[in-house]
Amino acid sequence: MDRKERELELYAHIPFCVKKCGYCDFLSGPADASAREAYLQALAEEIRRTGEEAEDCRVVSVFFGGGTPTVLSGEQLSFLLSEIKKAFRLTRDCEITLEANPGTLDAEKLMLCREAGFNRISIGCQSSEDQELRRLGRVHSWEEFLKGFFQAREAGFHNINVDLMSGIPGQTLASWETSLKKTAGLGPEHISAYSLILEEGTPFYERKAELDLPDEDTERRMYERTGELLAEYGYRQYEISNYAREGYRCRHNLGYWTGREYLGLGLGASSLWGDSRFRNTDSMEEYLENRGNPRKIRREEEILSLSGRQTEYMILGLRLTEGISLEKFRKAFGRDVRELWPGVLEKYEGYGLLEEAEGNLRFTREGISLSNVVLEEFL
Repeated sequence: MDRKERELELYAHIPFCVKKCGYCDFLSGPADASAREAYLQALAEEIRRTGEEAEDCRVVSVFFGGGTPTVLSGEQLSFLLSEIKKAFRLTRDCEITLEANPGTLDAEKLMLCREAGFNRISIGCQSSEDQELRRLGRVHSWEEFLKGFFQAREAGFHNINVDLMSGIPGQTLASWETSLKKTAGLGPEHISAYSLILEEGTPFYERKAELDLPDEDTERRMYERTGELLAEYGYRQYEISNYAREGYRCRHNLGYWTGREYLGLGLGASSLWGDSRFRNTDSMEEYLENRGNPRKIRREEEILSLSGRQTEYMILGLRLTEGISLEKFRKAFGRDVRELWPGVLEKYEGYGLLEEAEGNLRFTREGISLSNVVLEEFL
């Protein structure tokens, strides 16, 4: 592909939040106003310098994640997006997503962000049941979520995602169905429904013996009911944990799953640039000292081997319900998928977990619920 036609995604990491949740292992935490402003200036400098590396690429999506980006003011978020627009060449229909949590939104901030160019917002609701939110340590209520959701609509956001979480301590199949129905009834364009994962090093992991978690059978039924219920409301599952109305699949995440290049901006952000993978330093002190200079903050650079790229293509691509195009894989790597993993494919096709259909290799409905087990076989 001609370099001028290279499509690129940008991820900007905002490592701040109101309060660290007990299950969260992301690079994030509370910070005062002066710390946030210092980070903002360093991030702006990284944006400017990184833009010079990609001056002949087209940016098709931008994603502000965290942490909670909306801990920042509307003016600060608008400033960062304006720096990105000046430093990079964005396509006219570029998808620009802002992650947000209820309780950090207000009408003025949302209006400023929409006017600045954010055209998609992803709100971390997690549950419609306040007692479940309290068990997670969330700092918002369902009513606060509703207020933020409707304010986003009023500000002109016509592409809204809502995050929901299953497997919460004390959660039942019935309460999960209630969260799905209440959320889908609001009509967001996209719903991400994923399961609580106990990550090592988090307070939840240390207390896992005390947590009243749903058993495996209940979690599996929760997953099955997610697809069934959301389909009734017009949502189509297109990835293991993601459901969208027609025309509203998340383009940014689709880029990750299909191997598009991306540059990560900010503390700890990861990048895939050509055959090179790297990430920024996790040290805030180091990041600020170097004023976001890309040459000084990048760590863990790895040149992906051919086999590494093939494996990654499989593991990410199989997350999509449509699976992997066998022809595209052959064109990309000059090899047939069945030559590279013959035993794995035969084994799981025999179990009824993988299938070939319409020129694609994909999970069956049964296979999706056991995807983690199958994907490990490709490593």
